[in-house]
Amino acid sequence: MSKLPRVSFLPILIALVLALGACVPASTPAPTAVPTEAPAGITEAAPVASPTLPTFVDGLDRTVVLPGRLERIVSLAPSNTEILFAVGAGDQVVGRDEFSDTPAEAKDLPSVGGSMGKYDLEKIASLDPDLVLAAEVNPPELVKALSDLGLTVYYLPNPTDLEGLYDNLRVVGDMTGHGPQAAGLVADLEERVSAVQARLEEAADKPVVFYELDGSTPSSPYTAGPGTFIDLLISLAGGQNAASGLSSSWGQLGLEELLVADPDLILLGDAAYGVTPESVAQRAGWEGLKAVQEGRVVPFDDNLVSRPTHRMVDGLEALAKLFHPELFE
Repeated sequence: MSKLPRVSFLPILIALVLALGACVPASTPAPTAVPTEAPAGITEAAPVASPTLPTFVDGLDRTVVLPGRLERIVSLAPSNTEILFAVGAGDQVVGRDEFSDTPAEAKDLPSVGGSMGKYDLEKIASLDPDLVLAAEVNPPELVKALSDLGLTVYYLPNPTDLEGLYDNLRVVGDMTGHGPQAAGLVADLEERVSAVQARLEEAADKPVVFYELDGSTPSSPYTAGPGTFIDLLISLAGGQNAASGLSSSWGQLGLEELLVADPDLILLGDAAYGVTPESVAQRAGWEGLKAVQEGRVVPFDDNLVSRPTHRMVDGLEALAKLFHPELFE
């Protein structure tokens, strides 16, 4: 999921971070475990499951039979690319979407598109992948089109919590032959999260935090509400999301509402697109906000909280240090 200071780019950002659920690998079943019908509109990944081949159920409830060891993988989302490299499968990746930029070596791989949701199916097929790893940023129609070309496609769902994130790491590790590495990564992440939580037990308060996704319209900037990873990580880091009262996961917070919330800290997730603390201070009406008056408007790397990867723990640690610097000296 690559992640916009302009509203026209917002749908791409939102699609990348929608959190809907996690999936875990199924143990290798007998042929009778394979459904006889695929879900409506989706082509079954393989007509018959072999007891000798690894079998998984993906986020579209499709039974996917892998063609043995995966040597050639195409990733269709930045989050998938990061996960593949994190579990040790980077050498198996032969293609990636246009927005995959982490780790740096991923940018050297052939791009198969993805801008405005458009992928080069011919290019994907020409890479002769053993597996195409899709994500929730990719519509089911794309999964069907690729399956119709005879390609094996696995749809990795976005997690809704850290446990779901860990499950995704494990399933990608198992599929790519790097189960032990994935398990080790998960154990390290769990330990780091526990360390943050232990320090936060001494926190005296919870600062109110406004996370800006897009300030193109200063009178009603876009932000993340309940049910998002941003909201979850703000809470886990010992803060309160100023937009927790939104009626939807993503939306705009009016200036009047923002003035009522009067956040202690404003984080600029759109800093990568030129938004600065100085430009925020010049917005009409924003001079009345405590965070602006006290110089607590901070640029933040949105990829750490918007891409459902292991780096979300980096985001958690960064947020906790911003919210409670006295506990992390």
